[in-house]
Amino acid sequence: MVSSDRSSQPISGAALQKEVLKDAVIRLAGNSQDGIQTIGGFLARLAGRTAQEVMTYMTIPSTISGGPSIFQVRMGTGEVLSAGDSADFLVAFYQHSLESHIDSLRERGVLIYDSDHVKPDLSDKRFIYFGVPITGLTIEAVGGSAREKGKNMFVLGLLARMFNLQIDKLRQLIQERFASKGESVLRNALLAFDAGFAYPADSVLKRYYYFEKEKDEDGRVQITMDGNQALAYGLIAAGVRYGAGYPITPWTSIMEILRSELPKYGGTFVQCEDELAAISTALGAAYAGHTAVTGSSGPGLSLKMEALGWAVMAEIPLIIVNIQRGGPSTGMPTNVEQSDLLQAIYGSHGDAPRVVIAPENVEGCFYCAIEAARIAREFSVPVIILSDQSLATRIEAFPEPDLEKLMITPQLDLAPRGADFKPYPLDGPTRHAPPGARIDGKYPTVTGLEHDEHGHPSANPAIHMRMTARRREKLKKLAASLPRPEIYGDQEGDVLLVGWGSTWGPIREAVRRLRAEDKLVGHVHLRHLHPLPNGLERLFTRFRQVFVVEMNDEGLYGFGQLATLLRGRYAYQSIRSITKTDGLPYKVREILEGVRRLSADHVSTFSLYPNL
Repeated sequence: MVSSDRSSQPISGAALQKEVLKDAVIRLAGNSQDGIQTIGGFLARLAGRTAQEVMTYMTIPSTISGGPSIFQVRMGTGEVLSAGDSADFLVAFYQHSLESHIDSLRERGVLIYDSDHVKPDLSDKRFIYFGVPITGLTIEAVGGSAREKGKNMFVLGLLARMFNLQIDKLRQLIQERFASKGESVLRNALLAFDAGFAYPADSVLKRYYYFEKEKDEDGRVQITMDGNQALAYGLIAAGVRYGAGYPITPWTSIMEILRSELPKYGGTFVQCEDELAAISTALGAAYAGHTAVTGSSGPGLSLKMEALGWAVMAEIPLIIVNIQRGGPSTGMPTNVEQSDLLQAIYGSHGDAPRVVIAPENVEGCFYCAIEAARIAREFSVPVIILSDQSLATRIEAFPEPDLEKLMITPQLDLAPRGADFKPYPLDGPTRHAPPGARIDGKYPTVTGLEHDEHGHPSANPAIHMRMTARRREKLKKLAASLPRPEIYGDQEGDVLLVGWGSTWGPIREAVRRLRAEDKLVGHVHLRHLHPLPNGLERLFTRFRQVFVVEMNDEGLYGFGQLATLLRGRYAYQSIRSITKTDGLPYKVREILEGVRRLSADHVSTFSLYPNL
């Protein structure tokens, strides 16, 4: 993010200390009304436009009245795999912000605080203190009825000066964000930004910061977005043109994007009166021959389960997006958890096999949407995408997808069906006939009742057994086609860490640290959770211990949900769990602590029972 524009160089003529950073973790702490997420979003998008690595993390209150909120952004030229365990810079807007988050600041980190509201303990010599009258200077710069509403833009300008960011690009981002809100809003935002940039932060701190020179990316174009945006645009690229949903945190932003974007591609998205109507409406579009989507969070997925069972029995292709959050019941709507895995796989009554996949990062959200649509169409089966609140709101930069190669323009298949047409053949793939297709043979039906090859209801025991096996074997065929995941790190040795979903980055960073300590550690991350890809046992047996890292409870028997599935599938006692339920993404140190604890338990147990 180093600029060649002289306007972003240190303004003071005094000799200042220059600190070159590979990356930096900046935590912004205030209230939800302060626009903290806006500051973090600008920093993340600036990183994406300057060939930098970036990852963000945020918390927002679940109450309508608002409350304390944070946005943490980690950006730099090194590979960024997590949002960071500790902050290098903490911006505290209020006294409660300081008191709640001072322990997140590393020793010798910089505390930037609004001296109009915050009184730190300056006798604590662990930190570097930088007090700025943010509120007063913002009011002075903006004036009028805006008062202190531009504090976030003032802080953005302050950080731009401290880190020598490209202010021309930041100004462009500000214009893109606020131009539609009116000339006065844009003017006030720029006034506050300029006031923050003019504050002599470098002179007061007697130092300024530079990120290392940008990597040579060979002209690579990056895009910057959050996980929900990536999922929504991935669905559009995959040929999804119809959908239905009901608002719920943190799924709603996907629904809003699809509602505004699908009409541009000849499609439509319907906001329904409840979750039951939403999945039923999406199933209607799928029955008509279109690739359709519905979505929700955990509580909404529970309500969709009966209709999802109908989709399994009728073998209707449908995509269901579940953005997981803390549960059960209303739980923690704005906190992260991975506790819907068993519900996604087994939630419906009866034997109701469906496909479950999970993206590992924001880029993975885009490509998972494309894969989900392909599987749904090819195998005529419901596919559940399990994302989570952390991915939904996390901003990352990744290479721009090649849309010319990926974009699918859907075509409705109304070709005539011959006299031998059977939608559910026992010896072939499902082949639905959308309404309007000409049928020369026996007219098929689509029903939630058990049925024969033509879809006609049947209670014949032999037919039920054969159709149950048919629905099962489709998923086994899919499993055989899935690529076996690769091991990152050591290919055999002491510990294999297994994860799924948004734990990918912290696990990978933990593996790097453990290997630096001469431990033989590998990492396997599972995107395909049901069915599992074939051959995982060949990976597990290369390591003495297999630890599954996930964000759900260890349960009655001491194992998280994925660990329970893997132990049931492979019956390996070496598979154990590292779990947590605090509603926050994994810190790298938490994974390291879990590995060391379980490894110590293994050594103790082995010494007592050497024949295990």
